Amino acid sequence: MNFKHINRLFIFLMFILIMAACQDQDRTVLTNVDKEEKSGEEQTAEIIDEDTLSPEETNENEEVAQEVKNETSHFEDGSLLKAVEEDDQELVLSILENSDYQVEEMNDNSETPLMLAVHNNFIEISKMLIDHGADINKQDEISDSPYLYAGAQGRSEILKYMLENATPNEKIFNRFGGNALIPAAEKGHLENVKLLLEKSKIDINHQNNYGYTALIEAVALAYGSRTYQDIIRILLENGANPNLKDHHGKTALDYAQELNYVEMKNILKEYN
Repeated sequence: MNFKHINRLFIFLMFILIMAACQDQDRTVLTNVDKEEKSGEEQTAEIIDEDTLSPEETNENEEVAQEVKNETSHFEDGSLLKAVEEDDQELVLSILENSDYQVEEMNDNSETPLMLAVHNNFIEISKMLIDHGADINKQDEISDSPYLYAGAQGRSEILKYMLENATPNEKIFNRFGGNALIPAAEKGHLENVKLLLEKSKIDINHQNNYGYTALIEAVALAYGSRTYQDIIRILLENGANPNLKDHHGKTALDYAQELNYVEMKNILKEYN
């Protein structure tokens, strides 16, 4: 074997060794990349596992979200008025407690939810609305307010709650210029007369647009019955002036004599 042949063999062997070394290096790099990729996948899986809710938690959150959606879907214009009209106490309370809903919204007659509740003598709903700031003095298009209406129409339990938990404005009058006491006396609502005299600062001698006081109306526009006799006595005991005259120049005693209400005449003469 000559020197030239040996030299070629040496170069060939060196080439083989270099190629083998390169292949080993490539395998090492690929192995490290696989390890890094696997580690990244495992880390991602761990993060996903930490952030993912259990099926029970997911269902619970979905139920809560649906309940909120169902509730807020009611809170559109007019929804409180509608809930009051339907005497839906649960929905009324839900609207009042779970939204920024305006408690003073009005219908086409300028009636608020509280006005509707008083109209229908919905006692519990009236209390809810008052507790959430409903205005007992807000007047509708015919000048009625929840307070005036409750007094005039014998809503004794609602009236009592108003007097104990809100502040009546005694300078607001009905369409006849009267306060709550005058129609209460005229309609024979003895309990309301007592409540107004005991728990409010109402003017017992206020005269409406016709000059009528509560005392005059309890005689002139009533029936002389025992209930009305009790009303005029209570009014007189609490300072009603029997000498005030209406726009016809007549006193309560004048009307009692004209109508021949004997018992009323006797009571009035006691205080005349």
